Amino acid sequence: MTAELLDGSAQAIAAAVRSGRASAREIVQETLRRIEVRNSALGAFTDVTATRALAKADAIDMGRARGASLGPLAGAPFAVKNLYDIEGVPTRAGSKINRDRAPAESDATLIARLEAAGGVLVGALNMGEYAYDFTGQNAHYGPSRNPHDLGHMTGGSSGGSAAAVAGGLVPIALGSDTNGSIRVPSSFCGVFGLKPTYGRLSRAGAFPFVASLDHVGPFGRTVGDLALAYDAMLGRDDADPAQADMPATPVTQTLEDGVAGLCVATLGGYFARSAEPCAFSAVGALARALKAERVVELAGAEEARSAAYLITMVEGAALHLERLRERAADFDPDVRDRLIAGAMLPGAWVVQAQKFRRRFRAAALALFRGVDILLAPATPCRAPKLGQKTFVLDGQEMLVRPNIGLFTQPISFIGLPVVTAPVWTEGEKLPIGVQIIAAPWREDLALRVAWALERDGVVRAPVAKLSP
Repeated sequence: MTAELLDGSAQAIAAAVRSGRASAREIVQETLRRIEVRNSALGAFTDVTATRALAKADAIDMGRARGASLGPLAGAPFAVKNLYDIEGVPTRAGSKINRDRAPAESDATLIARLEAAGGVLVGALNMGEYAYDFTGQNAHYGPSRNPHDLGHMTGGSSGGSAAAVAGGLVPIALGSDTNGSIRVPSSFCGVFGLKPTYGRLSRAGAFPFVASLDHVGPFGRTVGDLALAYDAMLGRDDADPAQADMPATPVTQTLEDGVAGLCVATLGGYFARSAEPCAFSAVGALARALKAERVVELAGAEEARSAAYLITMVEGAALHLERLRERAADFDPDVRDRLIAGAMLPGAWVVQAQKFRRRFRAAALALFRGVDILLAPATPCRAPKLGQKTFVLDGQEMLVRPNIGLFTQPISFIGLPVVTAPVWTEGEKLPIGVQIIAAPWREDLALRVAWALERDGVVRAPVAKLSP
């Protein structure tokens, strides 16, 4: 039964632990066994916190024996992208340089909140160096591999997080998303991902990349798990000065409110070109299921992507300037070269990009006066092969690494909340994702739509068929 539970949801695991049908220790032991057996193929974990996880599981089991109330994630294993601080573990952020950092003295806020809800941390996950990556291929720790076809990319930079969930290692994982680093791996690996509104969840204890664009959020195999994890992580945290002063509004109890009365539209224009047909077919499948016939355009999306690139390069370079001066040879050359280029860009360009950002956000908010949800592709294609350098979009050969995020960057540029939902086509080994985009602070609406689509079988996140 334990193996079956681990192929299911965190909700099911917690229910089994609360009822006594399974112990938290049994769940964690099986999780650790799976990591040992499967991780060499997947490249998902860089650190396993076995001793800590077993101690936490025992504490949960003892609490149940005493009749204590257990949390909504009781006994459910989770793991985090290795840019989150884990007490006693150096925070790698996907880099060689950070190996030399002293171990973190405390957990990141979101880890502490998930464990307070009963979750059990089992380790840290592979990622692109300093989160500057869309492929999931790390020069220092090796690539994370797509569980549905090990010869293909997971996407990045939260590739290990998506691989761990899709590969049946954990039901929930945490990632980060600056330009698409939750949504791209969700699309390629066929799991659900939530990028909340910018400023919604605390980033305290998460190694930064681009402070004005960084988001944090969960991956899951069910929409219900996304909602449970999101609810557990809500709340003001003074340790993150960029967090918005918004009330914590849980969403789990609203999932079954459904989609009746919601106005859903498909994004056209920029979001309806430069992709393989499967990307648009996936959007069309969701639109038909939701009876969404309206098509709208978000003016300025192409310019928004360019501005996001500019801000990313300049802010990223500023963050890493000292490391570039002292240890340039220890960077992944692809990351190093882009950071150096960012350091040479004129500051006046960033000022103009930020001014455009305000105008673009105003255009998006105007759209939401007439619609509740927007649908758009998450990626322009299914997962490319590991090592693949180019692909062809609209008859034009383009570089893979900088263009995987062409549909995600304009959305994170203005901090909108998004659920990525995986779509499977009969006969295809790999999925592709669709962005379900809501107005700021309306994560509840995006999750309601995703939940209804999952309930009706339009989207799903199966565990990949790997060895036991």
